[in-house]
Formats: sequence, structure tokens, C-alpha cells
Amino acid sequence: MKGVLGWWAWVWVALGLCGALVAPARAAPVTVTDDRGVSVVLPRAPQRIVSLLPSLAESVCALDRCDRLVGVDRYTQWPQALQRLPRVGGGLDPNIEQIVALRPDVVLMATSSRAADRLRALGVPVVALEPRSHADVRRVLLKLGELLEVDDADRVWRHIDAAIRAAAQSVPASARGTRVYFEVDPGPYAAGESSFIGETLGRLGAKNIVPAALGPFPKLNPEYIVRADPDLIMVGARTGPALLQRPGWSELRALRGGHLCLFTVEESDILVRPGPRMAEGARLMARCLAERAPRAIAASGGRR
Repeated sequence: MKGVLGWWAWVWVALGLCGALVAPARAAPVTVTDDRGVSVVLPRAPQRIVSLLPSLAESVCALDRCDRLVGVDRYTQWPQALQRLPRVGGGLDPNIEQIVALRPDVVLMATSSRAADRLRALGVPVVALEPRSHADVRRVLLKLGELLEVDDADRVWRHIDAAIRAAAQSVPASARGTRVYFEVDPGPYAAGESSFIGETLGRLGAKNIVPAALGPFPKLNPEYIVRADPDLIMVGARTGPALLQRPGWSELRALRGGHLCLFTVEESDILVRPGPRMAEGARLMARCLAERAPRAIAASGGRR
């Protein structure tokens, strides 16, 4: 009897050892320092994510982690799969109760969001990231790669960068040097040289009438644009019809000559979001320069 019991004891020991050998390794903690300089420590890579900024949700999807998003802000529309997710308000007015109810492992938001302190007080980790330039977009992609444990997050930036180079090559020489005014909002708020939009325009060979000294997205006095008298205007289709109603704008050479690109709502969303769709935005701006820039039109004999 003792021999039988001893034999079973050895069996149980062996099984225990085997179980220990095949047991999955415990997930390692993940630490990320966000754009506020705050070090955020999570017990493992987040499996349930709420995003309060469209460009961050788009970046998560570009890193092949779309399935981890469980809630997004009201402005996130792309990719299509995200439209079925709960909407939790905007970055400035999020629904805190709804966010908490989604049990997120982390909430991604802009540094300008006022919700960070309230969420942290409720025990919800927050990572604040806000890309404003090309370098920022790459840095944020790498930060998200760390957070989500993506091995080669930089591949997304390499694709964006290569696409912008290709778009620049598509711009005819006759369109280079075109003086451009890009309006992001009818404030009017402009995309200055130091913004990610301005940087793309610069890589396409255009000249931005709003210098970097005025900031990335300054609110301008409409008279500033009248004095600058740009060669080409890029603006959302909803704003376009009202441009001629602004004092003095009917005399702008761009409006008199039809050197105006009106972007659809969908195109505007692509253009104003610093994330993975910047490549498509570059193509939209390059097409505008090729088709509507004064010298490009003249070079084509007016056939555009």
C-alpha cells in the first residue's frame, strides 16, 4: 500500500513540474512617459482602450491594435470598424461615467483635455499624447508602439514619409513656390509653417503665407490674408462659399482667378488629423497644387 501511495506521490510531483514548465509567463508591466512628462505604469499592455482624439484612435488601428478600442470620441470616423463603438463625448467634454463603465485599461487623450485629473481620481490610467508636427507624429506612433507592445511601430511612419516624398515628386515644377493659404477653421484659423500641415506643404514645394513665428494654428485677422494676397487657397467646402463675403476678399488674386481648392468633409478630416492618413493628405494637397496653382494652370495651357 505504501508503495502504491509513494508511486502516486511521484506522479503528482511530476505533473506539478510539467504544469510549471508549460504555464504562461506572467505579463510584464508597461511604462510610458506621455507628453505631460508623466510616467504611466500599467500591469500589462492595455487590452481595453478608450480614445478621446481621432488621430490617436487612427494610430492605434494603423498599429494593428484596432480590436482593443472599446470607445472613441464623437469625431472619430475612420476606420469604418470604429463607427460601431460607443461614443463617449469629445476631448473637451467627455462623458466620464460612460468611460468608466467601459472598464478601460487606459484612456488616450490630448494634453489639452480637461478630463485627465477626474479619470485618474477614479482609478483610470490616462496617457496624454498630442502630435502637432511631423516629428510629433513619429514620436507618438513610437510611444503607442511601446504601450501596445508593437515590435516595429516605426513602419507606419516610414510609410507616411515615403508617401509624402512620392506626393512631392508628383507636383509639377511650375507649381513649386506657390504661395498658399490653408484654412483649417472659419475663425479664420490657419495652418502655419510649423504645423504638420505646413510641414507637408513645405515638402511639396509650396510657400506658406503664415510664418512659423505665428504658431502652428493661429487665429488671423482676415485683413492679414488680404494683405498677403496668396496665389492659392485651400479650404473646406463648407467654408468656401462664404469667402467672397469677407471684407476685401473678393479682390484676392486666388479667388479672382479660381485658384481655390474646396475639400469635402471627408477630405478635410483626413487633412487636419496628424496621424497615419497624413500620406493621403499629402496626395490631396499635391493634387490641388498640380491642378489649381496659377503657374501650373498656365503651364498646362488652361486645360485643367
